[in-house]
Amino acid sequence: MRQLSSLAGDKRGATAAEFAMVLPLLLIFLLGIIDAGRWMWTLNRAEKATQFGARYAVVTDMVPNALANYSFAAQGGIPQGQPVGMADFGGVRCISSGTAATCTCQGSKCGPSPLISNQANANVAFGLIVKCMRRILGELPSSAVQIDYINSGLGFSGDPNGPDVAPLVRVSITEDGIPFTPIALFNQFTFPMPSVAAELTMEDGQGSDFAKCPSS
Repeated sequence: MRQLSSLAGDKRGATAAEFAMVLPLLLIFLLGIIDAGRWMWTLNRAEKATQFGARYAVVTDMVPNALANYSFAAQGGIPQGQPVGMADFGGVRCISSGTAATCTCQGSKCGPSPLISNQANANVAFGLIVKCMRRILGELPSSAVQIDYINSGLGFSGDPNGPDVAPLVRVSITEDGIPFTPIALFNQFTFPMPSVAAELTMEDGQGSDFAKCPSS
């Protein structure tokens, strides 16, 4: 009986037992802090990657290459020298399946049909933009990249020196493009990162020199 009473009053090891109870919560808390930093770092890299992509896209070939040489005066019926309005060019969205780039109109009219006259060149143009973005975000899949050419109101019909439109070029990484896996949840769950985008006005829109990609 004395032995049982002595054993019941023995507090040796109580600290270890309490620590064992608190340890899982402490680990989750610490891993959560690490995950928050990883999430912010990944988001920052994604934003920087879209900036790289937009900067490269405006100084190299358009993905919808038929638009580059399309005359809204000769083929679209807009008087020479007139601006190309939203009704005639709303915009173009380009995506990639990983093997081929495809572009679709965003609006009732957006210039030539089809928008891609040389599929091989369109694939190269899209691939180089993604390659430029991967300087910052190496794990980026091409299927997560979306490129929009949006009417900015700049340019004029029948421009003899270049494309009739000088669109805003928006390079985006879609919401489900970069899944995030928290280590605090033991890699059992994956969450989508928010979509990010950057846009600039088209400049010369010619060439495929990868040296034009900003240096990381």
